[in-house]
Parts: sequence; C-alpha cells; structure tokens
Amino acid sequence: MISTALIRISVGVVVERRKAKSAWADVLWRPVSVFAGTPVATAWTPLGADDEVTLLYAGEAVIELHRTETTNYRDNLASGTPSLWVNMRPTMSEPPYELLAVTADPAEGEAFTDAGSNLVEAVPMPSEIADIIDRFVAAYHVERPFVKRQRDHQTPPLQNPIERASDE
Repeated sequence: MISTALIRISVGVVVERRKAKSAWADVLWRPVSVFAGTPVATAWTPLGADDEVTLLYAGEAVIELHRTETTNYRDNLASGTPSLWVNMRPTMSEPPYELLAVTADPAEGEAFTDAGSNLVEAVPMPSEIADIIDRFVAAYHVERPFVKRQRDHQTPPLQNPIERASDE
C-alpha cells in the first residue's frame, strides 16, 4: 500500500507489564509512553523493573501525518493534554504483543478500538512530537467552512384514488 503521508516521525514505544491482582490473569500489559527517534535497543528489551512492574521497549513505529487530517491534529494539540494512540495486537506467543501503529489522529485512535482484541491506549504526546505536528498543521491546514445541506423539496405523493373519490 502506498502511503500519502507528507511527514513520517519515527518513534519508540514503552510498555508496562504489571502483576495482576486477578484470578483470571497473571499480568496486565499497557503502553505507557512514546518517545521520538529510534533507540539502538532491540524490541522487548527490559528497561527497568521492581516487584510489581516491568518496563519494556516494545519496538519502533512511525507516526504518519496527512494533510487531510490537520483538523484532527489541531484539535488534539488544543485539547490541553495532547495524546498519541498506540495499537498493539496479541500474538498468543512470545513476545505477547505486536506493535501495529501509533497515531496522533484521535479519530484513527478511536477506529483502532474496532478490532476488539487489540490493546489500544492513549499516552501523553512528547513535546518534540507536538512541535513537529504543530508546524505541520501551520503549514498544511486549510479551514473548510461547514456547509449545511438543504433538503430537497419534494412534491407530496398523490392521494389514493379511493380516498379522492370519497372526498368528492
């Protein structure tokens, strides 16, 4: 598939593995942060641990910025707490998840949740990524006025001939 992205931002994703306090699961997984750039570490390298929590580098992804989505990026930045959405798919083997995508588009982030078994989490957007997206929006955003469609005026359907005859 050919991408129409004008800018591609390489990012790394950090996930947390936490001991579960549940009879149905031993551990819980969730993405906790994204950082700009690509580290030298290989995917699923442990970054730190304590008794309850282990942080792991889950791998590299690319945030693609499209000129048609600038309104969504702008709204995300203006929200006060800009976020990135991380989408991971269970593998049923080791490592337990495959990193699928990271996006700055809230609508795409919401669409990630349609695949019911995927792990989708919003994480804080780092300031260096927010700066890149802000410059992208400034360069490519075109305000499109909202145009309310007008209903077609249709002629009312003809009366039933039997009803017409009884009216006369």
